[in-house]
Amino acid sequence: MPKLMRLAILDDYQGVTLALGPWEKLPHIETTVFRDTLHDQDALVARLAPFDAILAMRERTPFPAALLERLPNLKLLITTGERNRGIDAAACAARGITFSGTPSFGAPTVDLTWGLILALARGIPGQQDALRAGRWQTEVGVGLQGRTLGLLGLGKLGQKVAKVGQAFGMKTIAWSQNLTAEAAAAHGVTRVEKAELFSGADVLSIHLILSERSRGLVGAAELALMKPDAFVVNTSRGPIIDQAALIAALREGRIAGAGIDVYDIEPLPMDHPLLSAPNTVLTPHLGYVTQENYRSYFAGAVEAIQAYEAGSPIRVITG
Repeated sequence: MPKLMRLAILDDYQGVTLALGPWEKLPHIETTVFRDTLHDQDALVARLAPFDAILAMRERTPFPAALLERLPNLKLLITTGERNRGIDAAACAARGITFSGTPSFGAPTVDLTWGLILALARGIPGQQDALRAGRWQTEVGVGLQGRTLGLLGLGKLGQKVAKVGQAFGMKTIAWSQNLTAEAAAAHGVTRVEKAELFSGADVLSIHLILSERSRGLVGAAELALMKPDAFVVNTSRGPIIDQAALIAALREGRIAGAGIDVYDIEPLPMDHPLLSAPNTVLTPHLGYVTQENYRSYFAGAVEAIQAYEAGSPIRVITG
């Protein structure tokens, strides 16, 4: 394989990519870091056309076939993490573009999930704001022991979230399209039907991959089944929840609150109605954003470039 000449690193919101990766191993590559996200395809093509290698940060910038077709110089496209639903793998293969992933850790998303749950249950953001304003103990929170944690999805992350819930003394229930009672029981979780998951959960936490089956899975009908004192937490992907239905449920007091890390549009526009919805704890897609994960991502990206240039691409994603 020929040497790569120009690398674009996309969507480095915090400006930390170069400091957290071993880029000195690629002295022959001209590297350009972009800290903003472009949604206009023409502008994106104009920016990326000169580059033969691109590092995409998760799904911040999608690469559909229509975009890939307009990047004739692109030879290697790397995503941080092991998969990226925003990149058309088939289109990459059809155009001879190598599409590689990097190592990643799922545990940081578990940490953040529990941060959101605890913040909601104990009203931590509001209590901090009240304290700084000179008001003492303005709310009464709820404890988690004896309450029910409902898991929409019991994969690797859902299993870890369940284990923490059990340590808090919570009952754990779960549902997904393919989950069996035996698979759930292996993790101390009770498999229930979908309606029972929503009606029984005091905390509903979502841990599904975004797909056509999961898009809009949590809609008005599902939210209507929930208890008025229940919380919804989403650290998976925004479109799994119908955001208009969620906002309506919050404004009408039909659920107690929501902890949200992922959104239909990212970065979230300042006029997005979710920002003014009551009883929310909102974070800017921080589930995977830790120093450990970033170091793993960027070391993996350097490895992917070196392997490509050696003629033996690694962690190639085909679908």
